[in-house]
Amino acid sequence: MCDPVLLNPDDFDDWPGLLDLLQQAFAFMQGRIDPPSSLADMTSASLKQKAKDEDLFLILRKTRPVACLFGRPDGQDYYIGKLAVANDARGQGLARLLIDAAARQARHEGCSGLRLQTRVELRENHRTFRAMGFHLIGASAHPGYARATSLTFRRPL
Repeated sequence: MCDPVLLNPDDFDDWPGLLDLLQQAFAFMQGRIDPPSSLADMTSASLKQKAKDEDLFLILRKTRPVACLFGRPDGQDYYIGKLAVANDARGQGLARLLIDAAARQARHEGCSGLRLQTRVELRENHRTFRAMGFHLIGASAHPGYARATSLTFRRPL
């Protein structure tokens, strides 16, 4: 089954469903990452605004959001974030479909690479991104932290 990736769908309005997808997909991080995810502060309204400010890549099944990613040009790179796949849709290549769609959009925008950040503690995410061609390029700390809290990965286009 090949799920189409929608880019900035005009008729999408299930912001509560998208928020639910993100919350469920990110739930495994609770208690593992410090500081907590910024997702805790997101609402349906803030997601709708994010989709106005950034590109929204979306995979729907029977109108239900099952995978998403947000992206935007940032210097020479196209920054991607809030990549999420529903628990019951994992292992089907949906994250790779979203990343590939973001790469096409990045090329269209004139960017030379994809860039993302993931938390230091989430080693399984590091492995996944490396398997998709990303390489570690740096680390950073959230305000108030003396240690690295996030790792930055990049994939050249």
